[in-house]
Amino acid sequence: MEQILKHYELVIGLEVHAELNTQTKMFCSCPTTFGAPPNSLCCPVCVGLPGGVPSMNRRAVEKAILAGLALHCEIAPVCRMDRKQYFYPDLPRAYQISQQEFPLCRNGYLDIQTESGERRIGITRIHMEEDAGKLIHTDSETLIDYNRCGVGLIEIVSEPDLRSPQEVTAYLKELRGVLLACGVSDCRMQEGSLRCDVNLSLRPWGSRDFGTRTEIKNLNSFAFAEKAIVAEARRQAEELAREGRVLQQTVRYLASLDATDPMRKKESAADYRFFPDPNLPQLRIRPETLERLKSTMPELPAEKRKRLCEQYGIGEADSRVLTEIG
Repeated sequence: MEQILKHYELVIGLEVHAELNTQTKMFCSCPTTFGAPPNSLCCPVCVGLPGGVPSMNRRAVEKAILAGLALHCEIAPVCRMDRKQYFYPDLPRAYQISQQEFPLCRNGYLDIQTESGERRIGITRIHMEEDAGKLIHTDSETLIDYNRCGVGLIEIVSEPDLRSPQEVTAYLKELRGVLLACGVSDCRMQEGSLRCDVNLSLRPWGSRDFGTRTEIKNLNSFAFAEKAIVAEARRQAEELAREGRVLQQTVRYLASLDATDPMRKKESAADYRFFPDPNLPQLRIRPETLERLKSTMPELPAEKRKRLCEQYGIGEADSRVLTEIG
């Protein structure tokens, strides 16, 4: 990694997916219990059978708003749900209900502590969407469990402000603490309720232009995120040395090889053919709803650390230990 950093600066942005800890799914009344027998928590709505019509979970919207408030976002007074078209076995409708042009939250930030001091990482947007099913691969077949289909998610998209694997870990840990503190998600990475995609590019030191980015999909631990970034930076540097360019691709991290492996060409928004979901009306967020949710906001980890340091003279490192959740 040190050799790569002699020539290139890393430019990293994250797309963090957090499952909302509601009792029922985003658009139907099926429970969200983890670990239930495969395909036992499904209905015509969440598995896309003909005639199944979605209905928005109010509590899911409120939890998404809480995340936006905690991350200093602007909350849209009006937003809508869109259909994101793609064909994959874990998505039985062949489209995902998500948000594109009019997300719920925009223009936030999260402050993180790094070796060189505090840094502010921009939050581009937070949008709501439903989760897909789970594929279980064996030596001879692939099985599908649709229990997770339709579970409510928020996707938290950062600006490309991160510059190292260590900063990514600091960001993910701080974000996890915020989501846990305000009760938005249980953030159990081992269960997949918090996972991230990493957008990574390299550029020569001193350049202001972005390089071609790749996306590392579905990382569900802090350690894997760091290792995947190092592996992909190494692969990109080798590509630049050999070919003089990097292809815009989606890649996966192979832990057994400590390497990244290209999967497919990186999709653009046009590839997904977004359009407004005709079954779901626009969402209008009333000012009184915002005020009510603001009044329920707890003391967030950064605020608590500051109070402990100022009120009790506790050191920064000790305050982090005392405020760590879960």
